[in-house]
Amino acid sequence: MSGHSKWATIKHKKGAADAKRGKVFTRLIKEITIAAKGGGGDPDGNPRLRTAILAAKAENMPADNIKRAIQRGTGELEGLSYDEITYEGYGPGGVAVIVDVLTDNKNRAVSEVRHAFSKNGGNLGAEGAVAWMFSKKGVISIEKDEASEDKLMEIVLESGAEDLNDEGDTWEILCDPKDFEAVVEALKAAKIPTQTAEVTKIASTYTKLEGSQANAMIRLLETIEDLDDTQNVYSNFDFDEASLS
Repeated sequence: MSGHSKWATIKHKKGAADAKRGKVFTRLIKEITIAAKGGGGDPDGNPRLRTAILAAKAENMPADNIKRAIQRGTGELEGLSYDEITYEGYGPGGVAVIVDVLTDNKNRAVSEVRHAFSKNGGNLGAEGAVAWMFSKKGVISIEKDEASEDKLMEIVLESGAEDLNDEGDTWEILCDPKDFEAVVEALKAAKIPTQTAEVTKIASTYTKLEGSQANAMIRLLETIEDLDDTQNVYSNFDFDEASLS
């Protein structure tokens, strides 16, 4: 079965362009800062911080950047104070969308997110409107030429992962968030490089759109992704590429 919608693939392809603009580092620094603020600066006692540092290292973020982000979170260094907010809404065709933001200006954040929805055929919903459709999962993607299915299946079973999916050019491993670090470390020990590794939200069901609706949904997600305050975007959107006009 497929663990992710095709939008996940689009996001990962966009990642390289985002990195050139520094957006990936900015988002990771915000996440490290808020994680340290909420649970302290010691990653051994702060699972969210451990996961954020793991993601930062996967993007080759310098250790000094990670250290400063932690120190801003714990108050050792001065910096902006971020609020963590989640918005829920609907895109074209009733597709469910969740937007996580980290912002130093709540009014700006909600205004920009609402505008992104309304401009692209969607609308904001109430808290809890779509969250029930999603569950947190660790998701790890590996290029197929890096490992065979049999080898990965052995690692999946031994490290506590839940599923191994064939996603075309890549293998996708799904696991419970509490097992995420163990799976990543097992892959590292086996010298299998990961394409992406993150704790994200996976929809229980997907809404497939075609043609103009699918194009409008892609524009909505891209618009939200490009907002400065956006940290993560999740949706249950799926589509056939051949149907895009």
